[in-house]
Amino acid sequence: MTSPSMPRICIVGAGAIGGLFGVRLARAGCAVSVIARGPTLAALRARGWVLESGGERVSAAVRAESDPALLGVQDIVLLAVKAYALPELAPRLHPLLGPSTMVLPAVNGVPWWVPADGRNLASVDPAGSIAGAIPAGCVVGTVVYPSCSCPERGITRHASGSRVVIGEPFAGRPPSRVGGLVSVLQAAGFEAEASTDIRVEVWKKLLGNACFNPVSLLTGSATDLLIDDARIHALFVSMMGEALAVGRALGIDVPIDPADRIALT
Repeated sequence: MTSPSMPRICIVGAGAIGGLFGVRLARAGCAVSVIARGPTLAALRARGWVLESGGERVSAAVRAESDPALLGVQDIVLLAVKAYALPELAPRLHPLLGPSTMVLPAVNGVPWWVPADGRNLASVDPAGSIAGAIPAGCVVGTVVYPSCSCPERGITRHASGSRVVIGEPFAGRPPSRVGGLVSVLQAAGFEAEASTDIRVEVWKKLLGNACFNPVSLLTGSATDLLIDDARIHALFVSMMGEALAVGRALGIDVPIDPADRIALT
């Protein structure tokens, strides 16, 4: 970072999670910009970025652009788009990336960087466009737990949670890098912590995403009700067992029992 107290941060994606990070970081004194498009871009330019949280409504004026080339090299680039958008989007991010830029993928699902041996995950990055556009040395693994929604374009409604876990996915990076990021995020109001095995943290979060989310969608039911149903509870245990087996095949051994992971939720 050029200045620990005022890092240049670009948020890629102005949805619910992007808004939480963008507004909090801007109000904490960071130089925040955002990549957006269409009506969302127009809303951000017209009224700033708005965050509703804890009964309060606050806003932040940030620089909003559709073209990353207009913003230049950043200290931190936070990816807050849906995973399926990354293969097409990643090559456009080159103007934001310098030799010291840190890229935080705040994206649910299996990240492209998860194989520790450098293998390409064809199911996530079929043509290798993400890995080819974002150097491995820039990536800082990121797991985000807050619950947010977007009631309108340019407005984030924060329901609960502020926990963020980050960690180095590859060896050879200075420990101070993650420590500095944790400090920046904590100053912005996040419960940020560093992990020495970020892949395990990714998989712990994935266990919930892969099991609770699709069943909730298919049944139209809330997670707490699903967990209390004995048959659905058994289904979740089975699904998590399979997800844990997939992790082990990738070299990620998560030390948690499915029943314990369900109990956490």
